[in-house]
Amino acid sequence: MSQKSRIEWTEATWNPSVGCTKISSGCKHCYAEAMAKRLQAMGTPGYERGFSLTLLPERLDAPLRRKKPTVYFVNSMSDLFHKGVPDTYIDQVMDVIKRSPQHTFQVLTKRAERMARYFKDKVVPRNAWIGVTVEDVKHGVPRINALRGLNARVRFLSVEPLLEDLGRIDLSGIHWVIVGGESGSRARPMASSWVRSIRRQCRAQDVQFFFKQWGGWGADGKRRPKKENGRLLDGRTWDEMPPLSI
Repeated sequence: MSQKSRIEWTEATWNPSVGCTKISSGCKHCYAEAMAKRLQAMGTPGYERGFSLTLLPERLDAPLRRKKPTVYFVNSMSDLFHKGVPDTYIDQVMDVIKRSPQHTFQVLTKRAERMARYFKDKVVPRNAWIGVTVEDVKHGVPRINALRGLNARVRFLSVEPLLEDLGRIDLSGIHWVIVGGESGSRARPMASSWVRSIRRQCRAQDVQFFFKQWGGWGADGKRRPKKENGRLLDGRTWDEMPPLSI
């Protein structure tokens, strides 16, 4: 089972597992948790346990059944490297990715150390982009070093929700950076100066820069609905991405 996505930097989502647990400040207002509870209330298959980690092997073959080349965000409703996901199950996910060369798979995690351990003696599929979340200095920035050591064709950072000024960042070995503010009624603000700092560093270090959204707070520091804040940064959209071809 896969679904068309509203996420600006992907085309579809593929969730061979759902559910997660909080491990950092970036998880405080988790969109996936709120969505999982709504889906549980609606009786949606796969969410009978709400946001408790649940493996869904019946969804594993969904990409294999789709011939049209598609960009998939893997586990938008979970974390593939959660401690509750066995290595053997991750092996099955990676096997599907290898057997679906027509697609591009974006794998994003906050469990960077486990990710690095998993891939230590394994080859990252050429059509798998591997990324880590970088929401702040304490929890997020250290994940970059773990990612940098992976032999992945595309290594990317999801700097969302951006919760503070990250300062100077070493982007060596990183190909793509996504930046976005937090959404929802309890969204924490994101200063425009933090975003511009990251953009400048991407320019200086030849890294693709994608600005996803302002979220619940506008560039002017005023709170309003997400749809009113939009995606413009300094008068334009920033939609840079690495090439899909491998």
